[in-house]
Amino acid sequence: MPRRSLSLTIAAAICLTVGLLLTSNSSAVNKSAAKGVTFSKDIAPIFNKNCAECHRPGESAPFSTLNYKDVRPWAKSIKEKVANRTMPPWHADPHAGEFSNNRSLSQKEIDAIVAWVDGGAAEGNPKDLPPAPKFTEGWNINTPDVVIPIPEEYSYKAGADEYQYFDVPTNFTEDKYISMAEARPGNRKIVHHIIAFIVPPGQPNMGKMTADQRYKAMEAQLKNSPFYRDGFLMRMKPEQPVEDDGCAEGARRGGTDNLLVGYAPGRNADIYAPGTARKVPAGSSIRFQIHYSNQTLSGNAVEKDRSMVGLVFAKEPPQRLVTTNSIGNMFFKIPAGAENHRVTACRTLRRDTTLYGLEPHMHLRGKSMEYKAYYPDGKSEVLLSVSKYDFAWQTNYILKEPKRLPKGSRIMVTAYFDNSAKNKFNPDPTKDVRYGEPTYDEMMLGFVDYVTEMPPLAQVDPKVLDSYTGKYEVMPGIFANVTREGSSLFVTIPMRSRMEFYPTSDTQFALKNGDADLLIVKNDKGEVVEAVIGQTRAKRVKDATPSAGSGQ
Repeated sequence: MPRRSLSLTIAAAICLTVGLLLTSNSSAVNKSAAKGVTFSKDIAPIFNKNCAECHRPGESAPFSTLNYKDVRPWAKSIKEKVANRTMPPWHADPHAGEFSNNRSLSQKEIDAIVAWVDGGAAEGNPKDLPPAPKFTEGWNINTPDVVIPIPEEYSYKAGADEYQYFDVPTNFTEDKYISMAEARPGNRKIVHHIIAFIVPPGQPNMGKMTADQRYKAMEAQLKNSPFYRDGFLMRMKPEQPVEDDGCAEGARRGGTDNLLVGYAPGRNADIYAPGTARKVPAGSSIRFQIHYSNQTLSGNAVEKDRSMVGLVFAKEPPQRLVTTNSIGNMFFKIPAGAENHRVTACRTLRRDTTLYGLEPHMHLRGKSMEYKAYYPDGKSEVLLSVSKYDFAWQTNYILKEPKRLPKGSRIMVTAYFDNSAKNKFNPDPTKDVRYGEPTYDEMMLGFVDYVTEMPPLAQVDPKVLDSYTGKYEVMPGIFANVTREGSSLFVTIPMRSRMEFYPTSDTQFALKNGDADLLIVKNDKGEVVEAVIGQTRAKRVKDATPSAGSGQ
């Protein structure tokens, strides 16, 4: 062998030997470091900060992270879920917005948990344990000042989904301001979600109706609407015109309002920013909308539920009132087999508005959702991007710094749906899908917690206000009833909460603590011919008789 080749061979052998020694030493060091990571000193602080909210006694998680004994049997599973970022659940894109309730782990925290499990998941010295976080037993808010349950236990039999409504009086003798609110399911096996609405005094009370009376009342309301009843569920009529682009000129808008609090899998409790609160007027009722769903129960199984809402009162009247509304599209259609179907909804703000929280809501075909703000100066900004939406974890993303949007800003919500066979959660990829309450239909709602800067009150002659009362047709066969109480006009539309508008001029009115306007339109003769309610033009019914006095 030539001398040069022999030298190269010896050099390569030396390098390989040194490399093996270094690798061996590095591996030994890593194992040694992993063995030095303990639950008490290194892992418990991470779990307390990011996991214990759900992983504690009485909550939905399968084990508690508050002590080593409960955690140890789950060590390998914890490593797997943490390493692939399945847990803790957090689906917001880190490049768009910052959120105060971000429960995701840093890479350093993930590495520590993986090293702990790889090193044998040692407990360490119990004296190193940090103080356990303090929780109110049974709640994620402070001890409630009042707990409002549904009137009695409801029995649900396995099978079809049900939407049930329960009205419960608050018995509040004065206006109450809510600083914290939480909806709690009585039976997590069957309660998919709860939405609690504020029903101001004077509205029909479902709690005083029999089940048959409630059913008939809802049938009457839906008679000429885009929806139909399917058992206990409301669904979109298949023949309704399709509007996937809810931002187009003249597109019909959809959404819900007058919300108090909600529950869905993974949703956090509502804890409002200092100086803000939600108002529940004296004499109001709470309307529970509860979605019961469980296809896994045996055929004759019957489960009982008595869900509830807990409220913590503000210590003093707030500087600003929080409202929750949704920017949504109810008129879309997702074609069978569509893998990436786009649906949009928009809202242009009529007043300066401060955003506090954003909560995407879709069903099993939901793939992603984005909130984007377009400002009057031409600039734009992504407020929230959830690129991998998970129906099982419906988080309300609380902005770390409230976002102020000037009047004229437009919020665009864009959702994508996967109705293909590639979506393992898809109930049936062979069917077109429209809006509906059951989980096998779809929804497209972008909820927003916000505060609106309200314009000053104008003084208008009560006789002028009375001339505006009566019926207005918002769509064929669907009428808005306008009445007067004091200096306000109240608008009632079937399947919607009653809305109070106060005058900002002789013909313009602002939704109290909201972003919508009411505009009264007159012809050349000074006769009232139309009302523009938000973005909906409603023609006045010719034979409508103005209501005198209070408008009752």
